[in-house]
Amino acid sequence: MQPRLITLTSDFGTRDAYVASMKAAILSIAGTGARILDITHEVAPQDVMEAAFIVGPTLPLLPADSIHVVVVDPGVGTSRPGVAVRTCEQILVGPDNGLMALILNGREPDEVVRLDNPRYWLTPRPSNTFHGRDIFAPAAAHLANGVPLHDLGSPVDGVRALHWVQPVVDDEGIRGWVVHVDRFGNCITNISEDTLSRTGADSQPALKLYVGNARIGGMNKTYADVAVGEPVALVGSSGFVEIAVNGGNASTLLGIKKGSAVNMLFSSGREDTLLARAPADEYVAPERTPAGTT
Repeated sequence: MQPRLITLTSDFGTRDAYVASMKAAILSIAGTGARILDITHEVAPQDVMEAAFIVGPTLPLLPADSIHVVVVDPGVGTSRPGVAVRTCEQILVGPDNGLMALILNGREPDEVVRLDNPRYWLTPRPSNTFHGRDIFAPAAAHLANGVPLHDLGSPVDGVRALHWVQPVVDDEGIRGWVVHVDRFGNCITNISEDTLSRTGADSQPALKLYVGNARIGGMNKTYADVAVGEPVALVGSSGFVEIAVNGGNASTLLGIKKGSAVNMLFSSGREDTLLARAPADEYVAPERTPAGTT
């Protein structure tokens, strides 16, 4: 029987020894046979929204008994608690700073414990700046060894509540925002495929999309539906509308960044009204305000 899979996600990057230190903590407890999968360590520093956006869609692809350590923790060392959360037969481990609620995306957790039992820490006196190594990674390792979740600490009713910013839909169009820019420069919005279908925007020939310095006519299916160097709007693998440039970097070429407004206009008669009601600076970039508080 294979040991339970432990995944790691962080904003640590790979330049320093932080990721290796978390893995060393896991191996020291779970043994060298531990299975560890890196989801990413290139989350933008302190951007809990980006971490949740990456981790959330990945969970259904992983084994049901996996343990996921997610460390994007600008409040490390403060009164914010660390938690372990059971959901859909998987367990999330990390800071309770809104990250868990964003990953759950409206689902109620099955069980939540505060990681306040020092027996399952790496050291009785954890660092004030590195709970990933001293608390979160050890908790995951003990869980992989078969320690029951409730042994790790005190039960709590839930996690800190944050919610994703939703697009605004009316008779004139859809107003959303760019929530993630990937390494190719593709700009992923918060406008879901379901929103397109529900409003009929995916089948409107007169649809126009405004973002950055680009005006794009209608939706396409693939990057290659437009000429090389031309912008394109399509539903990407995440299930959300993304803005791309065939063979190029949309973020750089079109002047788009995280937090940029995206305006989809259903018909050509009310451009001024729609754009005036959703200026590009009306949304605070997610690096500073990752989500709305409930």
